[in-house]
This record gives sequence, structure tokens and C-alpha cells, in this order.
Amino acid sequence: MAGGGGDGECSSAESEGEAAVTCEALRLLRIEPSAVGPGAGREGGAAGCSRNVQRKQRRWERVLAAKRRKRRQERERNRARRAERPGSASRGGGRAPATLTKERLLEARASGPWLCVDLGVADRMTQKETSRLASQIRRLYGANRRAEKPFWLCLTEFVVGSLIYEECFRMNDGFSNYLMDTTQESYLDLFPLDAIVYLTPDSENVLEDIDPNKVYVLGGLVDESIHKKLTLQRAQEQSLQTARLPIREYMVKTVNTKNYHSETLAINQVFDVLSTYYETRSWPAALKAGVSSGKGYVLPDAVK
Repeated sequence: MAGGGGDGECSSAESEGEAAVTCEALRLLRIEPSAVGPGAGREGGAAGCSRNVQRKQRRWERVLAAKRRKRRQERERNRARRAERPGSASRGGGRAPATLTKERLLEARASGPWLCVDLGVADRMTQKETSRLASQIRRLYGANRRAEKPFWLCLTEFVVGSLIYEECFRMNDGFSNYLMDTTQESYLDLFPLDAIVYLTPDSENVLEDIDPNKVYVLGGLVDESIHKKLTLQRAQEQSLQTARLPIREYMVKTVNTKNYHSETLAINQVFDVLSTYYETRSWPAALKAGVSSGKGYVLPDAVK
């Protein structure tokens, strides 16, 4: 008899657990739990609705698991590459790599340069584009952590509850522990106007050097988005200095079947260019690191 009572309790607990998992899955899928509640079931067929929700839940769990595996594999490969570098154990006087990384980042926070991602334009993107932007922010942050001379990163107009806010936390493991600044304020409220340089491919001014006393701003848009001159217009309306990467000054157009040539890069690709230049002081090396041949540009020595 006691066993019968225990089975009832276990069944109740399991039901509550399943309900909690289902609600979380619905939240990630942006489906209101009320849409699949008891009332909806009575109206549209509880069994069919329940199967549909469970199928979506299982599919989403597989997607998340695959993403976590991929990120874990990337971290393991990066650790292996760092361990294989000559002198990796002796650099830094025996201090742990994590300690050295933190010291470098905090030094950049104190002395510059700063790089801000302007998320005030993120509301112009679709959910798919916003998810891609969140992935680019993760890659940008990872590259900055690995850099010998990092920038200090800041996400501006990172509004709590916005789609990009939710996507960054949903897609990026440990996002709350990223060593960077996030703020709901605009860069205009944080820095003097004459210290800000808005990087946009539509600018007429060429970026010639990186000044640690400047704050460089990237528009938070994915490269698939078609927003012609949006970031340039935004910077001009705010009376900001603008600059573009010297792609056409150091690279040449290649012949391709689609006659496609674009100077618009993803934010992590722009960062790869800036970071490499800041370490090497070589624009050819920097552009090679960040501009893929798919953009229709290559260095002159790559043309046969």
C-alpha cells in the first residue's frame, strides 16, 4: 500500500518536471505556454498539439546539444594549439594562461584601445540575423581573449530583454562571465565625441593607424543585412568621425563568376583585421587575416 502512494508521488513529480522542461523549450522557441495549455488542447486537439510541441522540443534540444559540442571542440582545439606553441610554458614567468589573459584585458581597459559594438541598430534585423550577430560577438570575444595585444570590448545599447540580449545569453555559454563591458547606454553618453571613430565601409576616410586613445565603434549588423549606408548616416547624424578599412588601398579585385566585390565584413572579421594590425603594424597581414577571398578581394601577390 505504501508502494502505491509512492508511485503516485513519483508520477506527480515526473509530470511537474516534464511541464517545466516543456515550458522552457517553449520559451526558447518563443511559443507562449498558454498556446499549448489545457484550453488550447480542448479546442484544437490535445494529443496532436502535445506531439507537435514535444517534437519541436526534441529538435531544439538536438540543435543546442550540437552547438555545445561544436563550441567545446573549438575550445579544445584552441587549447591544444596554444600548448604546442614554442615557449608557451615560459612566457609570462610561469603564470597561468587565464591570469595572463585577464591582465592583458584589464590593461587594455585602462590604457586602450577600446572597441564598442553599437547594438542600437540591432532592432533592424530579423531573428535569424540577430542569432548570427550573437555568434559573431562570441567569435570576436574569443579572438580578443587570445590576442597578445587585446582591445577592451564594450556592447552599447545592450538593452535588457531585447532580442539580441536574449540571443547572446541563449547561444553563448558563460556569456555573463565575459570580461568586457555591457551597458544600456549609448557610446555618446560614455565617451567624448572627438574620441569616437565609427568604422563603416561607406566612409570616405581611410583608417591609417590604431590610436589607443580612440574608441572604435562597429555597427551591430550582420554582413548579410542589406542596409545601405545605415552606419554612415548614423555616424554623420551624431557628428562622429568615420573611417573604413584600407581594403581597396592594399587589395585588388578578383575575377569571379558573380562579379561580386564587397567591403562589408562581419564584426568578428573586422576585429581580426584590427587586432592583427595592432600586433603587426602591417595592413597586408591584417587584411589577409580578416578579408576572405569570398569577398572578391585578395592581396596583389595572390594574383597569378
